[in-house]
Amino acid sequence: MPELSFQYPSWFLVLCVLLGLGYASLLYYRDVTFVEKPLLYRRFLFALRWIVVTLISGLLLSPLLKRTVIEVRKPVITLLQDQSESIGGELSGEVLTQYRQDWQQLKTVLSDRYEVRELAFGDQVRDSVDFDFRDKVTNLSEAVQEAHDRYGAQNLGAIVLATDGIYNEGSNPVYGKSAMNVPVYTVALGDTTPKKDLFLKRVFHNNIVYLGDRFILQVDVAATNCAGSQSVLTIGRREGDRVENLQTIPVNVSGKDFFVTKTVELETARPGVAQYVVSLSTIPGEVSTVNNTRELFIDVLDARQKILLLANSPHPDVSALRQMLDLNKNYAVTVGYAGMPGLDVSKFDFVVLHNLPSRSNDLSGVFRVLDERRIPRLFIVGMQTNFSALTQVQGLVVAQSDGSQSDDVQGVVSKQFASFSLDTRLASELPKFNPVVSPFGNFNETPIGQVVLRKRIGKVDTDQPLLVVGEENGVKTGVFIGEGLWKWRMFDFLQHQNQDIFDELMGKTVQYLSLKEDKRKFRVSLAKTVFNENEQVLFSAELYNDNYELTNDSDVSLSVRHVDGREFMYTFNKSGKAYALDAGILPVGNYTFKANTNFNGQSMVYEGRFSVRPLQLEFFATTANHSLLRQLSEQSGGVLVGGSGLMGLAEIIQQKSAIKPVLYETKETSPLINLKWIFALLAFLLTLEWFLRRYFGAY
Repeated sequence: MPELSFQYPSWFLVLCVLLGLGYASLLYYRDVTFVEKPLLYRRFLFALRWIVVTLISGLLLSPLLKRTVIEVRKPVITLLQDQSESIGGELSGEVLTQYRQDWQQLKTVLSDRYEVRELAFGDQVRDSVDFDFRDKVTNLSEAVQEAHDRYGAQNLGAIVLATDGIYNEGSNPVYGKSAMNVPVYTVALGDTTPKKDLFLKRVFHNNIVYLGDRFILQVDVAATNCAGSQSVLTIGRREGDRVENLQTIPVNVSGKDFFVTKTVELETARPGVAQYVVSLSTIPGEVSTVNNTRELFIDVLDARQKILLLANSPHPDVSALRQMLDLNKNYAVTVGYAGMPGLDVSKFDFVVLHNLPSRSNDLSGVFRVLDERRIPRLFIVGMQTNFSALTQVQGLVVAQSDGSQSDDVQGVVSKQFASFSLDTRLASELPKFNPVVSPFGNFNETPIGQVVLRKRIGKVDTDQPLLVVGEENGVKTGVFIGEGLWKWRMFDFLQHQNQDIFDELMGKTVQYLSLKEDKRKFRVSLAKTVFNENEQVLFSAELYNDNYELTNDSDVSLSVRHVDGREFMYTFNKSGKAYALDAGILPVGNYTFKANTNFNGQSMVYEGRFSVRPLQLEFFATTANHSLLRQLSEQSGGVLVGGSGLMGLAEIIQQKSAIKPVLYETKETSPLINLKWIFALLAFLLTLEWFLRRYFGAY
């Protein structure tokens, strides 16, 4: 029942009635125009004007109309169909035709009482089911979670999950919390009878290795119902259409359920994406030979970035920095000490100098080599540092100190620093870290120095720099005016059970200083160099003018060539001030690409390479896992049925008393003035009054 409320006291309505009465009285009894008119005529017009003025003045009190709306929502039944390749081997021909008819009939029957939603899953969850069974992976937990996320707030009554129970991505759906809120009715597809099959279960390897290094392949070989058979494990490297055999290992299958791990050590040959083939020779009677072969794509990098930690003497800071740098697989770290014979700094890409130059080691020869080779460097300034020599070998900080006294200081992130980003958590937590020891004196940054951290002494934030970075004569340099970094790393672990804050601060500092700038005006990049065959290959490109400002005034074309000679042509889309391109899903193999553009009459070219590797996960587990489906149904309150029991499933769901409609009660409040019939009534009354006045000759 609608309710009427006012934003002003309700007794104001009395004033509205009196206002209407007074206005109508003045118009029809005081005005001499209507004195000679019949009394009934005057009373009728008087009533019309009284009602209209009362209503209009009443609407000025902003009355609100409140009403209750009740909405009935049917329960949602979600039908999830597995569309991975493993299902396609069981559902085909007449079996598939009958299954599709049963699926459609199930939807029709359930639609009478429920709101049915249909989802397909495999590589990803999508809306339509086309029964093509081409997805390369199966993620059961994601499918159930997606159904819950989409319809959990819409009276989700049940989930129907049609699959063989085999998953090769994600977690076990039995342990997913979302599925337990609603019953899961599983439709068991596939065959649970183990067939005679020899297959490569898993191959573990590094995705990135370095030229000249040796690396390990761990190959897991499994077999079912193949006792007494013999096979040969072969590892080869593919070069175009030719495969060079590297190693062969005999495999003797013993037992009904066989499993063995073989370890193979290989050596990189050349930089680039190396393609390796791991295969098992077939045995008679195998149900599938596709799972006997795997192709691996390993990115062989030319070299690690070589970093030298050069110290005046042993110090815990050196160990802390080495542990942090060793976390980055792109760094090869060497520790050395001043005066060490045979140490050649020219062989390194970046040098950290701890307490150097010192009073006993000015390292004039080392600094001469660093300057000649333009090697970036980071100074860790401590109590052993020679400060006058320090001022001479770098131009970021002017140091005035005799090194006889020290301050305990903490670090505060400078708000003006913007050369690289630091996490907000670092800025709030770092000032709480144990203080480091900083030499007492006057330290001031020069105009080319950018302050990353400033000193906090006690509770006072000073203008003195603690960490400064910058570029001097084209060489990036950093200066940390303190020692005791090891305290920060230990305190970080003590407080947070990790060293993320310390590693981010020093890791990003080293990364910024050691990074070799790309001065090319035209660049094309990929997120990675090895893609799975079900992944979209995404490119991005940047074009710079003479002032190194981003521009995309020119068009950029891209040619992608497969190793077999096939060529794909694209044109980049302009995105903001850069370029972007989605090349889609490409066939398996190695690729080279060449991007071209013409800017200010200059032709620019960028070349690169990438690879697309096959996904064969669906062929490495061919026995359906119905026990998992039964456990999922029992745990959630559902039922397991076979693939031919789809129609019986409709009756089972309809008998579930807990799956019923939900009534949603909503309170709606709207201004009374928004009702159109109120406007129509006022217009009618005013029009009627005007007509009668005209008709009887009163204007």
